[in-house]
Amino acid sequence: MTRSPADLMRVNLLDVFNKPDPVRRAVIIAEHYAEDVVLDEPDRVIRRRTNRTKRAEELRAENPDWVFRPTGPASGLEDIGHLGFEYGPVGQPPMATGMAIARTDNGVIIELYTITTEIRSE
Repeated sequence: MTRSPADLMRVNLLDVFNKPDPVRRAVIIAEHYAEDVVLDEPDRVIRRRTNRTKRAEELRAENPDWVFRPTGPASGLEDIGHLGFEYGPVGQPPMATGMAIARTDNGVIIELYTITTEIRSE
């Protein structure tokens, strides 16, 4: 089944970053990202699916009790997907907000841009 850009945005946010099981997360990444995916974050550019897996593991290790939450529905237009998010401790106000925008092809993410719109200090 080919996933829509909006579906891929939900998978990216909820299934990649919020899943504590690294084996399951790696499977999800393998199914939903191109091998040569490019991920552009505010402080780095990550290339290749295996590095995406490492980055997700780093974020989980940095803040193990934090989760990503969508701020609204995911949207898509042709091959582009978008989803706003907030990030912070479970049951607490978010420590960061932003959006993810992806370009997709044949049901996988080929480029993903993460834009942080607000970061709060603890």
